[in-house]
Amino acid sequence: MSDFQEPIHHTTAETPRWVGLAVAVLGGVSLVSLGLGWSAINRTNGIQESTEASVKQSNDAIQQRLAKEEEINQQLESDLRVVTDKLNLTQTQLVSARKATKATSVAVDKKLSGLESSVNTQLATKANADDVNKLNGDVDGVKTDLDAQKNSLQMARSEMGTLIARNHDEIDQLRRMGQRDYFEFSVTRKNGAEHVGSIMVELKDVNTKKNQYTINVLADDKSFEKKNRSVNEPIFFYTGGSKAALELVVNKVTKTTASGYLSIPKSAGTSASASASATAQ
Repeated sequence: MSDFQEPIHHTTAETPRWVGLAVAVLGGVSLVSLGLGWSAINRTNGIQESTEASVKQSNDAIQQRLAKEEEINQQLESDLRVVTDKLNLTQTQLVSARKATKATSVAVDKKLSGLESSVNTQLATKANADDVNKLNGDVDGVKTDLDAQKNSLQMARSEMGTLIARNHDEIDQLRRMGQRDYFEFSVTRKNGAEHVGSIMVELKDVNTKKNQYTINVLADDKSFEKKNRSVNEPIFFYTGGSKAALELVVNKVTKTTASGYLSIPKSAGTSASASASATAQ
């Protein structure tokens, strides 16, 4: 063995530079990925919160709308019950009125038959011609009164309880009852406002096919118009000199005229007549 041994050199392989670069690039990519992921998570959370808030707002709006619809439905149901009750009451009153009218008419017929039988019996026992004639006159008068009463029972009644006359004869029957004063009239469109009792009436329009008319009433320096009113349909109104309602009824219309009557309570009849006379002068 030689005393001179060559020294042994240990060499270490250097790490390639690209490895460091790769590690740096991977680290950067990882950081970017983490940033993007965090941003995506935050955005997702924001969208979720916004969506939840929007859904909650929509639910609140829907609940409020449903509550309002429920309130409206309850109100409509209440109104429907009121209308139904009124209709039932009106029908009941109509049936009762018909029954009362029929019963009264039957009673009048029975009374008339009994009176005629009684008169005939008295006539059979009377020998004096003067007495017979007198009895016949009494019978005729009673029959006339009973016929008038029977006819008045067959008249329609207004919502104020007054009898509605449909012609001159029925107006005379109401006059004989003595409860109100009656002023018959006939107004023409071309004449404008015309005096009827203490008021003035102006015919504005006529629909003969439907038996309707439009009229303007002037009373106490005020005027009001009633449009498309039907024949024999009463119009009620008040004046300063009357506590009870005045009643205007048109019985017949033509293309240019309307005729009917004005009904005034007895308490206002004197003042109405005086006012009409003063106006005419």
